[in-house]
Amino acid sequence: MNSILHISCSARAEGSHSARLAAQIVSRLVAQYPQAEVRLRDLGRASIPHPDSDYAYSLAGATREGATGSLAHSDELIAELETADTIVIGTPMHNYTVPSSLKAWIDHVLRIGRTFMPAPEGKRGLLHDRPVYIAVASGGLYLGEQARQPDFLTPYLQAALATIGLRTLHFFALQGTVRSDDAVAAEWRHATALLDAQWPPPPVAIAA
Repeated sequence: MNSILHISCSARAEGSHSARLAAQIVSRLVAQYPQAEVRLRDLGRASIPHPDSDYAYSLAGATREGATGSLAHSDELIAELETADTIVIGTPMHNYTVPSSLKAWIDHVLRIGRTFMPAPEGKRGLLHDRPVYIAVASGGLYLGEQARQPDFLTPYLQAALATIGLRTLHFFALQGTVRSDDAVAAEWRHATALLDAQWPPPPVAIAA
């Protein structure tokens, strides 16, 4: 493996639980593949523009001479995906689902004719599959017997990324981050233990 794309989505400059958990995953990958180059796309600190009119015209099959705007950002983000051998996403859960920064990224990389095509059986992804590690931090509890809130983040990411061909997803959760310091520390121990139990992952198969 030669390239890791690290996508960070937290708006918190310091103290982000999702960023910290994702960084642990990246560190483990680098230890396993010391030759790998890490490319950071920090959506929390350098947000990307939402799709604009040129992008919308392109999706509708129209061409506009001299089109610029967010279509160029879409090309750049898709190129990053295409060259990455594995992807690490660190994201908070906002209002039961992905934050707007990650949604904007998905809107750019889920592009008909570029990363997926319609097919009789549904949408067919045009990117080759590779491992995607997703670190999720939530203030509330959405997993386990004590879960008290819905989870639209996990099924949405599964469906969205599968559309472009990314199906090998590994989710790691850190819950209850708004509780007491002792409770958060206990949750970190639990999350780290789960990470230890699932590491190392199978070797990454590089598509020709």
